[in-house]
Amino acid sequence: MIQPGAKSLRKIAVVGQGTAGSLAAASVTRLHPDSDHELHHIYDSRIPVIGVGEGSWPSLVQNLQELTNLPHETIQQRLRGTRKYGVAFEGWGRRNQDFTHYFTPQQVSYAYHLSADLLTNLLHESTRARRIDAKVTDITRMDSGAQVEFEGLPPERYDLVFDARGFPRELDPERHIDLSFIPTNTAVIRRCPAIVEEDRDGLVLQHTYTRAVARPHGWIFVIPLTLHTSYGYVFNRDVSTLAEVESDFDAFLESDGVPEFEQRAVIPFPNFAHRQIYDGAVARIGNAAAFMEPLEATAIVSAQLQLGMVLQIRLNRPAEHLERDAPAVNRFLINNMLCYSLFVGWHYSCGSKYDSRFWRYARDHVWPRHREAADPAVVGCDALRKFDEMLELMNQTVIDKTDWERMCALPLTSYAQISQGLGCQAPVWEKFDIG
Repeated sequence: MIQPGAKSLRKIAVVGQGTAGSLAAASVTRLHPDSDHELHHIYDSRIPVIGVGEGSWPSLVQNLQELTNLPHETIQQRLRGTRKYGVAFEGWGRRNQDFTHYFTPQQVSYAYHLSADLLTNLLHESTRARRIDAKVTDITRMDSGAQVEFEGLPPERYDLVFDARGFPRELDPERHIDLSFIPTNTAVIRRCPAIVEEDRDGLVLQHTYTRAVARPHGWIFVIPLTLHTSYGYVFNRDVSTLAEVESDFDAFLESDGVPEFEQRAVIPFPNFAHRQIYDGAVARIGNAAAFMEPLEATAIVSAQLQLGMVLQIRLNRPAEHLERDAPAVNRFLINNMLCYSLFVGWHYSCGSKYDSRFWRYARDHVWPRHREAADPAVVGCDALRKFDEMLELMNQTVIDKTDWERMCALPLTSYAQISQGLGCQAPVWEKFDIG
């Protein structure tokens, strides 16, 4: 297939060796039609990959098979992963009932629970690149490309740079959209013994789910791998102290029958979206583009969309369209991230079984800010309108078949499951017109 943009992408850089950076480098290797293009994968080996257990969406299963050319079973074994069929919510909402957000088709479509460090190792094997171990001090857009500046090395110019260096230390209102309607900002990560056993061939075929367990100070994720189980307590450090969270974490693990754990990290994070995810020469991907708490495992699927869109546009569109294409792609990516963030923040709108300071703060003070924070005049996109339309569908007596394919970053089926599970509206599945 002729790809008219390929000739304008002779020299590409990927900065960062985490999940997003590794996906980008492997994707460039696979998708670029000319084997003589130059790809530099740049990272600072002094910055460790934490290796947190991660959840994903079903799109990753096919994507990894395409990038590695390995069978699905081999990939799952290499990731020491399990098959994730959805998220099991415990204690959320006003119904005081546990519920599951299934992938669609329910009990058929699955994603992976995986170890992030093993994923990067697997992707590196499928990447043809010159690896540069150096600290990047700046990435600047220039005429017809971008310049990467290093500590102790001369700068390099590239036709396209994927910036996967992670989220910023501080938010700048001129550069970042503050997703202030998400009430958490810190995670305590622990590694515990495995609760899922491998078969003799090292493959796990049973259905597993990410647990999202409401707790007084926030919620705990439980991600089952075959090497270990990853636990994380997600909370707001301005509402609860670390000591309070650690104490409740200990109590939860004891009640969950976990005899021991390894403390991995305490990670403060911002909930944000960058206003310039893509400018034509620099594409921010992964946590450099946006970040929100991991409640619905949006990180990897967002990185897939970001780098996939940028590469497809750059490879398949002539270079003379770049100035017009870049703003359109940027608006689409920002809109997608805002839609994800509204969906995540909405989970807090009905509280939980705990009438605690955190849950009152999340339900009564944080979520009500979403209309102001996502105002189109503030964010430059219409994510709020699309989100409102999805909630309006949930309130209809019957959802017409013509609306079944509606999306707001996620499909209508996801909104229906969460709406019913939280108790936001009356049971939703009865509303679908199947006559």
